[in-house]
Order: sequence, then structure tokens, then C-alpha cells
Amino acid sequence: MTKTFHLTLANSLAAFLINSTVWFAVTFWVFLETKSVIATSVMAGVFTLTIAFSGFLLGSLVDRYPKKRVMLLSSVISLVLYAFAGFIYITTPPEVFTDAGSVRLWIFIVLALVGAIFGNLRSIALATLVTILVPEEGRDKANGLVGTANGVSFLGASIFSGLVVGYLGMFWMLMIAIVLTALVIAHLLTLAIPDLPKKMRHAHDGEPEHEHEDQQDNSIDLRGTIAAIRLVPGLFGLIFFHTFNNFLGGIFMSLMDAYGLLLVSVQAWGFLWGVLSLGFIVGGMVVARKGLGKSPLRTLFLANIAMWSICSVFTLQASIVLLAVGMFVCLCLSPAVEAAEQTILQKVVPPERQGRVFGFAQSVEQAASPVTAFLIGPIAQLIFIPFMTTGAGVNT
Repeated sequence: MTKTFHLTLANSLAAFLINSTVWFAVTFWVFLETKSVIATSVMAGVFTLTIAFSGFLLGSLVDRYPKKRVMLLSSVISLVLYAFAGFIYITTPPEVFTDAGSVRLWIFIVLALVGAIFGNLRSIALATLVTILVPEEGRDKANGLVGTANGVSFLGASIFSGLVVGYLGMFWMLMIAIVLTALVIAHLLTLAIPDLPKKMRHAHDGEPEHEHEDQQDNSIDLRGTIAAIRLVPGLFGLIFFHTFNNFLGGIFMSLMDAYGLLLVSVQAWGFLWGVLSLGFIVGGMVVARKGLGKSPLRTLFLANIAMWSICSVFTLQASIVLLAVGMFVCLCLSPAVEAAEQTILQKVVPPERQGRVFGFAQSVEQAASPVTAFLIGPIAQLIFIPFMTTGAGVNT
């Protein structure tokens, strides 16, 4: 693995950390201000739904433009949107944010959400850069390093978001994010990141070059992406398998923060997630050191079976210890699942189409989470929580 890859990964790690911290902090802050599970459920659903619909477009941008330019665009847009969110925050009376139906509250949420969403440009670009910068035999380990970076960002975001919201407040959270994002942009400008030749970036599988010269560069090219996926037997099956797995993720996104904040304080919850996020790092480091074995697909299936088994038991009783142990093991396995899928896609998909295929996979897979995220919040708050706190479930 090259020095350029490690520097690019470090820069992306900083960007991931900033974006994750902002979104975690906003989620914590909204629940503490409004005390509404429905609000956080809708936020989780909108977040994943936006990821689902944006993947097609973001993947096309990654394929059609130099990766460095795309990564710069990602950070610049995040910087601008965080600045607008800060303006909304300082010009709005504090009591307005206690109303879950406040228009200004949701404008603030959307600005923070879109700023964090544009970080996905980096995720897709980084996955394609593994193909460009790392030889095939080392890509599973490189994907393990990417998983470790995601774990570090999740760890930092979990700790810093709770601590900053608890001790400094939302204003300083945004100010810190703006300053650090500007530093990330400055560092990225100093990196020389190689890319695919221009003709390859604009190539369409199976088409002569003159047939696509007149097409606009912002074309999403969904039909060509689907055709490329169909050329690889079983690739659609792999993507839809991961999609089914994300139904569980929607439930976690909707209820996990509200559930945890009812058991412990926001500072303790943020710190706990920081500790649990070590699972991402542990899992990623194991993959980075050992790889995925002879069959990444087999590793993918075994890891998922283990995760499903654990998730079926760790919420049987309201225990922060049981929750923490179960989530830690799941987070240890998560990098292997992600690295296995990325390694398979990097091996079988042509480099000039990887951005679109990664974006397509992200869109389809993430479309599963909003379904459960939108449904489970109202169901929990209107049916299950009353049943288990004041209803017949109390005595059972």
C-alpha cells in the first residue's frame, strides 16, 4: 500500500469524524430538546432515505470526475451547509427548538443532514481509490484499514458528540466542525492523488467512445450500471442480501439513541458508544492484518449469521450491560462484512464503473433502513412504550 493511499485515508478519516460527530450531536441534541422519539425516528429515516436516493448521483460523480476534485467538493459543500446551520442556530430563540414541529428546527436538521450526507462522496471515492492505489492481492487488507478508519471516526464521534453537546452546546459543536472542515480541505489540496485516464472515466461498457461523447457528464447512467452488474453472476444477489440485512439497521437507527438515553445520561451514552466503537477498530484491524481468507463470500455469510443471532437476544431485558456486550460483538463483525462486499465488488467490477456500482449498491441497500426507521418510531412510542410502562406489559 502506497504513502498516497495512507495520506488520503487519513484525510478521509478526519472528514468522516467531523461529519459523523455533527450528525450524532444533532440527533442527541434534538432528542434532549424535544423529548420526541418520533422526531429522532424521522431524522433516522430521512437520513437513510437521502443516502438511498443520493447514491446513484454520487456514484456517477465519482466515476466522471477526478477523485480528488470529488473529495474536495464533498468537504466544501459540508463546510457551507454547516455555516448556514450555525446561522440558523444563532438567529433562533432557544425555546423554538423545544417544539418538534418547529419549521426552523427542521431547517437546521436538514442543513446538518445534507452536510453530513455529502460525506458519502468520500466513502464512494475512497472505495474506488483502493482499486487504483492498491494491488489486487492487498485490497482486502486495505478495505480492512478503511473499516478501521470508519471505526476510529465512529469512536471519536460517539465520544465527542455527547461530550460537546453535554458540556459546550450545539453552537460550539458547529464552530468546531467548520474550523476542522476547513483544515481538511487545506490538507487535501496538498495531496497528489492519481486517477484513471480521462477516457476510461467516461467509458461506457460495451459502447464505442463516439456514442457517449455527447452525453452530459452529470448523467446518472442507471441503465448502464445495471447492465454492468448483470454481467457478473450473483452480484445482484449479493447486493440484495446486504439490503435485507439493513432492515435491522433501520430499527437500530430509530430506537438505539432513545433507548440508551433512557438508561444513562447523554455524556455516559456518548462515552459508551465511544468504547463500543472500539469494536469497529478491532474488527477492521483483524481484517487489515489477516485479510478475509480464501473466500470473502463465505466470510460475509458467517459474519452475518453471527450478527443476526446476537441481535435476537441482547434486548430481551432493559440492561445497559447486555446491550453493550451485544453491540460490541456486532460492531467487531461489521468491518468484515463491509470489507468482504467491497473486496468482491472491486474484483469483479471494471474500475471505470466502480463509483456507479458502489453508489447503486449503497442506494439499494440503504433503501431498506428507512422502511423500518419510519415505521418503528411511531409504533414504539404509540404502542410498545405505553404498553411496557403504563399498560398491561408492566405486570407481565
